[in-house]
Amino acid sequence: MKKKYVTIRDIAEKAGVSINTVSRALNNKPDISEETRRKILKIAQELGYVKNATASSLRSKQTNIVGVIIADSANPFYAEVLKGIEAASRKYGYQIMLMNTERIYENEEKAIEVLLQRRVDGLLITPVQDRSDDIKTLIERKVPFVIVGRHFEELEVDEIHSDEVKGGYLATRHLIERGRKNIIMISGYLFKSAAYMRLEGYRKALKEYGIPFSEKMIIETDIDIESGYRAMREAIEKGLEFEAVFCYNDLLAFGVIKALKECGYRIPEDVAVVGYDDIVYSSFICPSLTTVRIKKFEMGFEAFRMLLQRLKGRRKKRKRVILDVELVVRESG
Repeated sequence: MKKKYVTIRDIAEKAGVSINTVSRALNNKPDISEETRRKILKIAQELGYVKNATASSLRSKQTNIVGVIIADSANPFYAEVLKGIEAASRKYGYQIMLMNTERIYENEEKAIEVLLQRRVDGLLITPVQDRSDDIKTLIERKVPFVIVGRHFEELEVDEIHSDEVKGGYLATRHLIERGRKNIIMISGYLFKSAAYMRLEGYRKALKEYGIPFSEKMIIETDIDIESGYRAMREAIEKGLEFEAVFCYNDLLAFGVIKALKECGYRIPEDVAVVGYDDIVYSSFICPSLTTVRIKKFEMGFEAFRMLLQRLKGRRKKRKRVILDVELVVRESG
């Protein structure tokens, strides 16, 4: 079912004024009273009006363009997800319009507005964080969208992500079975769903093997190589005792390995390291990285299919897809 866009005619009818008056108010033109301008702008906001950059050609039809908002295009994880989205868009005859937020929430808000102004048919979003303000706005505007790689517990939205609890469990269990009990987890910030679900898996494995959980073994940081390096150096300098490190993602693990080597640790003899994501570089570093493999391409492809189902009106209820993960054992642990 095609979604109905709010037009200036709709605003004019509700306000009881002419279309030209609405146009002058929305474009901040003169020859209109301030009271009328405020009334029109208030009605436009209530109706969820979005100014259309190409209204002359797209006002009453679909564009066959899907907006894609990526949290960090420099991260190989998102590059693989994007490959899946692109493959699906080609298969189903759509184009994509890509926006990169650089993991800044305000950029995400702006990206949503820009894409809606371009009248995209729907959105695929890899959210910067689990804040729901802009997501609630999309729901209120009845914009079709799918959340990719995150979980919003409190909202009825379409979403697809990996089995993060299982991933955290597999990584930690593997380290324990290799004889490691003092396991640091270098995590992303725990207000993000993927981070706290992986932590849940970590804790589940510790409990299963009778190992006490310690808050001091959890280090929250950003999720790039430099942050992994700094976090590991700080843990070493503080004298934290550990035999293994479970990292939120492979990029963190790369930084951890560099720090460990600089401080004279042998990997995996002294310290075992496990990453997460299985990005393309993980098998090429030395030592090659043991990691949790996520179905990144499949995530992007299926996310697009989910959005397409929503656009075609084939589904009304929320759909949540959880993709399986697997442990890939290499040299690092």
